[in-house]
Amino acid sequence: MMEENKEDSQRPTLLHAEPVLAVRNVSETVAYWHEVLGFPDKWVWGDPPNHGGVAWQGAAFIQFSHDPELAAVSEGHSVWIRTRNLETLYALHREKKAVIVDPLENKPWGFAEYTVQEINGYYVHFSEPTSAQQQRTEKLPQTVRVIARKPTTSEHQRLIAAVGWSPSTNISTIDSLLASAVFTVVAENIQTGEVIGCALLLGDNVGFYYVKDVMVHPDWQGKRIGTTLMQEIMRWAETNAPDSATVGLFTGDHLANFYRQFGFTQACGMYRQINRQAEDR
Repeated sequence: MMEENKEDSQRPTLLHAEPVLAVRNVSETVAYWHEVLGFPDKWVWGDPPNHGGVAWQGAAFIQFSHDPELAAVSEGHSVWIRTRNLETLYALHREKKAVIVDPLENKPWGFAEYTVQEINGYYVHFSEPTSAQQQRTEKLPQTVRVIARKPTTSEHQRLIAAVGWSPSTNISTIDSLLASAVFTVVAENIQTGEVIGCALLLGDNVGFYYVKDVMVHPDWQGKRIGTTLMQEIMRWAETNAPDSATVGLFTGDHLANFYRQFGFTQACGMYRQINRQAEDR
């Protein structure tokens, strides 16, 4: 078993990729992508700049290299960027007078998409799955309500069992966890009163908060319940947390896109679990 774990740790993993585009003028290109296309983060290197780049919320990165000759023969090449809330971005680019060469429309391959031609002649395709657009127009089932309250210990345990997490037999630990939460929400089946989802927010009310136990009963998943629970958690944090506070969470790669819609970005980090049984051996 130890050898298998060692092999897993040594298996190559791709963590990040970003295109490097040849451009005629790095400063002008960075300014355009920042001011017109709306990328909030930017940087340049050299005096005068011969390299630079832009980024958006730790998810999309583009670099630019000063190479006028290569840029002249690279016009027409393209970059494809997957987004969320595509309609809002489209409105921003129209307002900023970006050159939109292909307007927003649903494509036959299951994405809504539009294309901007930036100042070097590159095409930038902004795209979003049409399923995401449909989900935004969907509402909670009429039989479900989301309210701000703590789940009881038994409600919390039933949800853990339903989603297949490892159950806790230490009731006092669950009681302490629920008591320490600074904000909690539950989703209830109005017809039965059963709790079918919950989300907890822990924190020190000073500078750090932690989203924990976002759970939706499998029979009710895919009905915007998890989304609504997270919206309420973040609405509370944005209203009550101190300015510049950090909100963190742990999740697998398969749920990364779900949490990105609430402004979360992937970041480097480390953690350690305390295992007293191992220490006592």
